Amino acid sequence: MADHDILSDDEREALSAVMLEPDLPPQRVLIVDDDQDARELLAQILGLDGIRCMTASDGEAAWQLLNRHASIGLLITDLRMAPSDGLELIRQVRSSSRAALPIIVVSGDAEAPDVIDAMHLSVVDFLLKPIDSGKLVTLVKRELGLAP
Repeated sequence: MADHDILSDDEREALSAVMLEPDLPPQRVLIVDDDQDARELLAQILGLDGIRCMTASDGEAAWQLLNRHASIGLLITDLRMAPSDGLELIRQVRSSSRAALPIIVVSGDAEAPDVIDAMHLSVVDFLLKPIDSGKLVTLVKRELGLAP
């Protein structure tokens, strides 16, 4: 019997790649903070619960990652960063094709007007440093659809 395969070689390769991948990669969290220790700590806290994270040191680097990685399903950002602050990043996200992206603000020195501005930009929550890691993990899991 002749081989009458309806798939091209490229299609067969793509199908094989999908079939070999047991699960699609879970949505990632992008953590943005100019304090490297804070970024790494948040990534470690979330990583302990199996949540994959990416990090950026400022709004500009975060924006580039958001545009390159569709798997980013949640943004956690500090407010006070140089050269571009967290509020500027949130505004940029809200006026883009990623406008519906859930955002959690984590800040150590926010003033009332900053909190109000962030809440008007529809952030999920505003957590003050030092953060309650349990609350953060619960929020992240809920926003990524990982909560039971």
